[in-house]
Amino acid sequence: MTEPSARERRLLAPAGPGRRGAWSYALRTTNPPPDRPVASLDGVTRWLVVSRAAVLPMTLFAGLVAGLLAVRADGFSVGLFGLALLGILLAHTGNNLMNDLADTDVGLDTEAYPRALYAPHPILTGLVTRRQLVTAILAINVLDLAIMLYLWSERGWPVVAFAVTGLFLSYAYTAPPLRLKKIGLGEPDVFLTWGPLMVAGTYYSAVGQLPWQVWLASVPYGLLCTSVLMGKHIDKIPYDAPTGTRTLPVLLGEPRARTATVGLLVSFYVTTLVAVALGALPWPTVLVLGGLPVLRRVVGALREGRPDQPPPGFPVWPLWFAAIMFLHVRRAGGLLVLGLALAAATGWGVPLGS
Repeated sequence: MTEPSARERRLLAPAGPGRRGAWSYALRTTNPPPDRPVASLDGVTRWLVVSRAAVLPMTLFAGLVAGLLAVRADGFSVGLFGLALLGILLAHTGNNLMNDLADTDVGLDTEAYPRALYAPHPILTGLVTRRQLVTAILAINVLDLAIMLYLWSERGWPVVAFAVTGLFLSYAYTAPPLRLKKIGLGEPDVFLTWGPLMVAGTYYSAVGQLPWQVWLASVPYGLLCTSVLMGKHIDKIPYDAPTGTRTLPVLLGEPRARTATVGLLVSFYVTTLVAVALGALPWPTVLVLGGLPVLRRVVGALREGRPDQPPPGFPVWPLWFAAIMFLHVRRAGGLLVLGLALAAATGWGVPLGS
């Protein structure tokens, strides 16, 4: 196993003192600081852990991709973009809570299942009660409904189509009767949600039109987010296979699933370059190639396989590949956003819809 990078060492760094230290640790690791009992957590730390706020940057990047593509387009509204961005962040938060509720209710989440091992389970550890979790889900969905109705009044029926489709895919991912994750369709669900739905839906909300280039521009980021779920489901093969949860890695088997994940990662870079060549992404987004050194480390980890034991202090074990994939998303996704911001600030590239 290779030595951890500086970024990985920052991830493993202990929490600082006080509440802000706890918040920072929760946002880095999805966990409360290990030296602080669950019962002693302040309310902010508690809900950062319950909502898995550490993974929300995936959605933030999707919204920023859409907004930076849209900012120079005719009809762009910063206010409507801000509402749409808030809407998808709330939707992701609600999705995390709904998944925990559904998996607990069907008996999948137990104290021996990874969800309760890599971080405190909201219900099983008593972080919140089932009633509090349901209340939070309802409150978030009511807020999202209000945002959807306002955007509908400004932009028309396509906003409703994007929102309802996203809610359906979020619910169907784990909840009966479809339980898409259980039949190998969870990965396509994530690709559609974090790619075309979030990027195109946010763009449309901000601009009121949807050129074909936006659909193509959404593909690379959708692939990038899907690689995180593939990593997570590879980690969970020993737990999912015996329960009949047939995720795509369970169906493929670990060696082929790791190879497929390498393909997804490489496809992110290839589709980004294709989108640049076809004018769907402005040329400064070739900055994503700065993620290749991280890609090399990630591919090496996938080929090397999972270690028998976690590094000292590793916070999300038994997840391994999921954490590695997420570090790559933060680097590559951040470079994608940086390239789009450079194009938006300078006018370099092709401004969509103008």
